[in-house]
Amino acid sequence: MSKRLRKPIKKEKDFSDKILKILSQSANKAFNYKQIGAKLELDDTQSRNQIIKDLKILASQNKIIESEPGKYLVKAVSKDYYEGKIDMTGRKTAYFVCPDLEEDVFIPTNNLNHALDKDIVKVYVYNRRKGKRPEGEVIEVIERNKTDFVGVIDIQKNFSFVSTANPKMYTDIFIPKDKIGAAEQGDVVLVHIEDWPDRADSPFGKVIKVLGKPGEHDTEIHAILAEYGLPAEFPIEVETYAKKIDTSIEASEIAKRRDMRDTLTFTIDPKDAKDFDDALSFKKLENGNYEIGIHIADVSYYLEEGTILDDEAYQRATSVYLVDRVVPMLPEVLSNFACSLRPNEEKYTFSAIFEITEKSQVVNQWFGRTVIFSDQRFSYEEAQYIIETKDDIIPEEIAITGSSYQVAEEIVSATLKLDELAKIFRKRRMAEGAISFDKVEVKFNLDQNGEPQGVYFKISKDANHLIEEFMLLANKKVAEFIGKQKKTFIYRIHDEPNEDKLIAMQTVIAKFGYKIDFRNKGDISKSLNALMEEVNGKKEQNLIDTLAIRSMSKAKYSTDNIGHYGLAFDYYSHFTSPIRRYPDVMVHRLLQHYLDGGKSVDEETYETKCVHSSTMEGLATNAERDSIKYMQVKYMQDHQDQEFLGVISGVTEWGIYVEIIENKCEGMCRIRDIKDDYYTFDEKQYALTGATSGKLLQLGDEIYVKVKNADLVKKQLDFNFLRRIEEPLK
Repeated sequence: MSKRLRKPIKKEKDFSDKILKILSQSANKAFNYKQIGAKLELDDTQSRNQIIKDLKILASQNKIIESEPGKYLVKAVSKDYYEGKIDMTGRKTAYFVCPDLEEDVFIPTNNLNHALDKDIVKVYVYNRRKGKRPEGEVIEVIERNKTDFVGVIDIQKNFSFVSTANPKMYTDIFIPKDKIGAAEQGDVVLVHIEDWPDRADSPFGKVIKVLGKPGEHDTEIHAILAEYGLPAEFPIEVETYAKKIDTSIEASEIAKRRDMRDTLTFTIDPKDAKDFDDALSFKKLENGNYEIGIHIADVSYYLEEGTILDDEAYQRATSVYLVDRVVPMLPEVLSNFACSLRPNEEKYTFSAIFEITEKSQVVNQWFGRTVIFSDQRFSYEEAQYIIETKDDIIPEEIAITGSSYQVAEEIVSATLKLDELAKIFRKRRMAEGAISFDKVEVKFNLDQNGEPQGVYFKISKDANHLIEEFMLLANKKVAEFIGKQKKTFIYRIHDEPNEDKLIAMQTVIAKFGYKIDFRNKGDISKSLNALMEEVNGKKEQNLIDTLAIRSMSKAKYSTDNIGHYGLAFDYYSHFTSPIRRYPDVMVHRLLQHYLDGGKSVDEETYETKCVHSSTMEGLATNAERDSIKYMQVKYMQDHQDQEFLGVISGVTEWGIYVEIIENKCEGMCRIRDIKDDYYTFDEKQYALTGATSGKLLQLGDEIYVKVKNADLVKKQLDFNFLRRIEEPLK
């Protein structure tokens, strides 16, 4: 007798997660089962019954509450819901970063729900069991990090798409036909996201600016600025306002200031500088001590609060130093003229004046507004020549005047004495735990069209350290002066290094035979300094310098003073560069306010300004870094037939990163393009291992490469692997 076949039991759907998502997105609104059914587009009886059942189960689990009969709200605080920031990977997935969670939460692509990189979101966290990687789903985008993006437009018959070169932007932007503006096929454009409908794969946007054709120099530089929301020029009304400011030096104003015009004063700056923020004055006192003035452009005298000029300066918060141009915080009439401490001109300054002994001990200090007259302008190279040779004749090849000239004896003597005192200050700082990061800066020799003709490295020498030490002294003493009064102030703070990053760095540098001492805070800074000294001039220097800087916390502005770890200062502020940094302008204003006997200002107001300044500084740094990458790619584009010796600076499962030793340009050799063997990634050794030969390509190895591809738009270099340094030329 045949058995009767059983009908398969239909598995009931579970709508719990979707119900929680709907309630979480409208946290203060109560829903009944019909409203939830409508949101889910379900109106059959079976689904509605299941929704009713799931609502009761969730209520019994205390995940939601029944606010009135048949109506439900999500609980105000749930242990599974968190607010934080999205950190996109380059693989269309993300991590959710939240200070309330011990580890970052993985967000798969299909759980992003329209969240983009650095958005503030609410996330529901699954799999919070031990041994399982936590995963989450974005429930709500609370705040977009950015809504303007740079990309290349692809125009179709009835619509367009804009695709970006940013690997963390995982979607194209849909542009309706009537919102492409003046864009033409293939243009680089700036677009604004206006909407992202629930069921749309891509956000909807409109073109707000056409930047030009891909690969053109000005297009790519303007694209870098636009990508970070940085302005390329001043609004016409701001320029007009700045030009109307009275920049004359008046006897009535001089009378209110300490007159330093008769004291020997000079500036030391980069040879191509136009904005001279700071000057040093020098006078030997009868008691054998030295009166040394650090004189800073009195920007706050011209920059009045509440004006459109001040609003613009605050919004910018910093000048941006791109590879071929400066985007100033202040219009040129102020930055390069009225406020710039140019030689042989009277200038209003804000000064920190110290009486200092032969052993670099500060025995007296004074802060206030002054008027100065700069007797001489030096480049760092000229000042360095005086320090090294003690000669008073500046040779033609380094003279900024273009011809050889003689320096006054009193200026030579002052420069040499300031150098002596600065070296004592520096030695003392290092002994107290300061860390010396003299990272090599890559610079380009550009022709009149902004094309790179060569690469050179900017290295800090004694003249740079001289200026640095006296600027540090002023910044430290100003912060200390106000900080000890317990009044609201703007500090430049730097937290202790992240130990996990230091341990990761130790793993890498061990490959080169180096190590860090972790016993205590002092030992870490001493061993980092010893490491910096040991790697100086070696092939791995740039790699290790970069790793060391990345292991450090980021310095930022705050009203909450925790000291500055990297400088080993309990008090530190930014007082010395108000032409190019808005926090310095605020420091000047607060210092004068307190010198005048003013009460402590509102901390919350200034903390908001600190956060804004730190954010803008970060964006400017990213833009500066991108512009260097762009110029490196452009430079290498013209050297495609040349062999280069490089050092392996990174190893991944998809290939090796190689830094060219002679110019610091970095690119990738993809694993599939390394033809002398079949390589696999060995994570423990930071190496690629050849399956046949067993040979390694590991961090720090020197290899020869040639440019395979130079992509100006993506700012990426691809190399072809040629051979190891020890292998003969084939």
